Amino acid sequence: MEFSMEELTEQVGRTARDFANQSIRPHVMEWDEKQEFPHGLFRELGQLGMMGVVVPEVYGGSGLSYTEYVTIIVEIAKVCGGVGLSLAAHNSLCTGHILSFGSEEQKQKYLPILSSGQALGAWGLTEAETGSDAGNMRCTAVKEGNEWVLNGTKNWITHGISGDIAVVIARTGEPRTRNNASAFVVERGTPGFSGGKKENKLGMRASETAEMIFDQCRIPGANQLGATGSGFHQALTVLDGGRISIAALSLGIAKGALEAALKYAKERHQFDQPIANFQGISFKLADMATEIAAAELLTFQAADRKNKHLPVTREAAMAKYYASEVAVRTATEAVQIFGGYGYTKDFPVEKFYRDSKLCTIGEGTSEIQKIVIAREVLKG
Repeated sequence: MEFSMEELTEQVGRTARDFANQSIRPHVMEWDEKQEFPHGLFRELGQLGMMGVVVPEVYGGSGLSYTEYVTIIVEIAKVCGGVGLSLAAHNSLCTGHILSFGSEEQKQKYLPILSSGQALGAWGLTEAETGSDAGNMRCTAVKEGNEWVLNGTKNWITHGISGDIAVVIARTGEPRTRNNASAFVVERGTPGFSGGKKENKLGMRASETAEMIFDQCRIPGANQLGATGSGFHQALTVLDGGRISIAALSLGIAKGALEAALKYAKERHQFDQPIANFQGISFKLADMATEIAAAELLTFQAADRKNKHLPVTREAAMAKYYASEVAVRTATEAVQIFGGYGYTKDFPVEKFYRDSKLCTIGEGTSEIQKIVIAREVLKG
């Protein structure tokens, strides 16, 4: 594996870092406190080419690799996990699904406006009663003539209210049968499609999470993505890329927490010396740095395989599982290093602490990742 970073990747990383420091950092706590989704920020990200990072230039995207994409998410998440989460969901889920499974006509129609930031993407799989049990989803799509009629609710959807274009997985067969789901593109403004309850979350509060409601929502047959019954297979493929996104998000949060803890440990004095001089603190920093380095290797390995169009299910699950757990451990130790100050909102580590936990839940819990990894390992 090549460990040196290409000049293009470094340049993209610097651009993302500068944007995060200039346009995101000054507003982080305001957005967090108000649970405000900064919609306009994503149009700015679109102008920088970060809303369609891996989308080919012919469809209006940046035509970059997953390596650059991971680098962007890491740099944004080092400053705000919520903005990083929204950027990742837009790129890897909605936009990535259309890129992977859309027809040429669908790609030409949707990818340019998604990549430019003119439209914000959402992706609907999860429901209130079917988290990991997606084969038993209640949201249905029934064919009537040349149209599909959608009914049901999707929950925990990033941009469930604000998303302009949603890719929705709905059941088109009997519950718990094979090939019983299909994928559809639903545009905001379609009669019968609305946003529902916005969740009041522990962390990632700058990223909007809400219900999507479908009530006799009629969409043209042309809005179906791929063949009838292929929706769940499509979703699993999309989730492989999404798990790399969450690994990158976790890595960024962990790096941000370590940077803050390291700076504080050098500046904070007790017994007439920096607390970094004490073994109890320095060993924490050593463990944090080591685990982050390992998480980084797993994440970029998965991205490299994605670039080469190699099977990535195992590597993506490993990266997501390990990096997300590292993010939680790193943020926890960062709060501990800050002591009482770490428990206040005057310092950044309490937000890293709150944001990190979602990484072990979203796009498949840590327990689901271990099931996926075990299954892949047992294949031999």
